[in-house]
Amino acid sequence: MKNIIRSVKGTRDFYPDEMARRQWLVDILRLASESFGYQQFEGPCLERIDLYAAKSGEELVKEQAFVFEDRGGDPISLRPELTPTLARMVAEKQNQLVYPLRWWSFGPFWRYERPQKGRTREFYQWNIDLIGSDTVQSDAELLAVAANFFKLVGLKSDMVQILINDRRLMDRKLTEIGVLAEKKPELLRLIDRIDKQPADVWEKNLADLGLVPDQIGALKDLLANDQLWKESEELSMLFRYVDALGITEYIRYEPKIIRGLDYYTGLVFEAHEARGDFRAILGGGHYANLVGDVGGDPLPGVGFAMGDVVIMLVLEAYGLLPADLSYASTVFVTVFNQEMLEESIRLTTELRNEGFNVILAEPDKLGKQLKLADRLGVKIALVLGPDELKSDTVVVKNLRTFEQRVIPRRELASIRM
Repeated sequence: MKNIIRSVKGTRDFYPDEMARRQWLVDILRLASESFGYQQFEGPCLERIDLYAAKSGEELVKEQAFVFEDRGGDPISLRPELTPTLARMVAEKQNQLVYPLRWWSFGPFWRYERPQKGRTREFYQWNIDLIGSDTVQSDAELLAVAANFFKLVGLKSDMVQILINDRRLMDRKLTEIGVLAEKKPELLRLIDRIDKQPADVWEKNLADLGLVPDQIGALKDLLANDQLWKESEELSMLFRYVDALGITEYIRYEPKIIRGLDYYTGLVFEAHEARGDFRAILGGGHYANLVGDVGGDPLPGVGFAMGDVVIMLVLEAYGLLPADLSYASTVFVTVFNQEMLEESIRLTTELRNEGFNVILAEPDKLGKQLKLADRLGVKIALVLGPDELKSDTVVVKNLRTFEQRVIPRRELASIRM
């Protein structure tokens, strides 16, 4: 037996069926994005590591980035996220762009993770940002983009929830319980990990940070208060806008939502599957300084990212992934016999001129050809025999319903599915 060279750990092969499902997802992402006026963009897959050091925090750079030196000795990284690239791109043409920007992208990313369910080292990610606006209206719009995506794929509000918080509110509350400013960044990171650590380990980390028992108790009360949002003018306004956007059932306040990246300064949010069987589906938030750290003038904005791995697992779990996508819009043309091959080829040309995708069979028994079409997942097959050639017609067979009809060849457009 030959030893087949295996793929790199944490990467995936996309055979045609998987690729068709990924393209189906991209088509819906495009619809969800462009229905709110967002334009597609893309950046390079390689960036200088100092770009991430400037924007993303030490954990992403030191623990998760794939870093190497190019032949000139410069440290380069496969991109682990897109926001720093977005910041650099905006900074480079900052005075030429029209604000607010509404940009979206879908492309590959890499992080040095321990591969497991819902987590790979190479993944594809939807990124969407509204840049140049510092309003609560902008925050509500991004939540609406996410919620409308869930509606488009069939995920109802009892299946998925978008959990929100505001770092400004949390900053004020941490000050009230006596947390010093220099300890807040690390404390926020610990809050972000609260559901990833055993309670005793988490509390020990709080003590090691310098919190006394009374502060730890006050913090636990704070993180259990699901009505805390009422103390925030911004969040109170946000919930009114969310109601006007018709997505209230998808949005819920959760004080434990913090987000680990350093550049978030206001609203933060994550979407989670209701049963808790998966990691976060998407996450994002509001930032006050998108481009200042990479040399531009500060710009506010709001955005989120969603990887393709978890969302596809969630859709599969709820039976929402479509089947037989590979040849869903393809027509299969049979070949009656070797003598009819040339006419069958002409028929495929006519169909392609009408805008159809077409597969042409090879001469064989008609039953075998139709069986192949069915195995491929093709829905419509055409039969052109000597009788049809004389009458200038074709037989249209629906391989799902087993219905067939005869149509004039000039009416090929009528078989469009």
